[in-house]
Amino acid sequence: MNVDENHATRSPDGSPGDTQLQSTQRAATAPLLVSFAAGSIGAWRIDRTTPVAGDSLAGAPRLNAIESGNSMNGSTAAWTLRGSTSDTRYTTRSEVEQLASRQEGLNRPSATRAALIPIRKRDAWRTMAQDERRAVFEEQSRHIAIGLRYLPGVARRLHHSRELGEAFDFLTWFEYPPEASGLSEDLVRTLRATPEWRFVDREVGIRLSLPSP
Repeated sequence: MNVDENHATRSPDGSPGDTQLQSTQRAATAPLLVSFAAGSIGAWRIDRTTPVAGDSLAGAPRLNAIESGNSMNGSTAAWTLRGSTSDTRYTTRSEVEQLASRQEGLNRPSATRAALIPIRKRDAWRTMAQDERRAVFEEQSRHIAIGLRYLPGVARRLHHSRELGEAFDFLTWFEYPPEASGLSEDLVRTLRATPEWRFVDREVGIRLSLPSP
């Protein structure tokens, strides 16, 4: 699935942040830095943290997704992961247009469930040329074609982290309504069964929800 350029920030009570319009406009022209900070406070409740490959992350009850790299948790954070939106990669023009016509943005009022999936790939992935990675990503794994099947129920935004010196290469953020929880889990299972996932050496699955007012 392609990068969704709407933002993931919500106020501590779970409502969309006041800067949604400005953030959306900024993301269309420049990278958007986001910090995912886990600690004792945050709009999202962390329901479970599961190590899928490699080491897990420390447990914490709450998570904030904060734009511009700021962390509301500060020094009390159990962990903070940073990532930045970027230009689309490995996608053709027709794929970009298909994704844009079907996907919805983040912060839908009905989207009270989320998943944060940090991933690190093996060195073998980074040493391949762009066309070789594209071949694994789409020709072999059908990553984009798979993602299209789950739109618009599951909204997604990808954050690149390796360039920031982070422990993970990518941070994928999914948002969806409760009735799409099964779709989200099926999407993740399907992607893990593809040839692309053989290049993953660390992955953590974090599932979240917005508490009722």
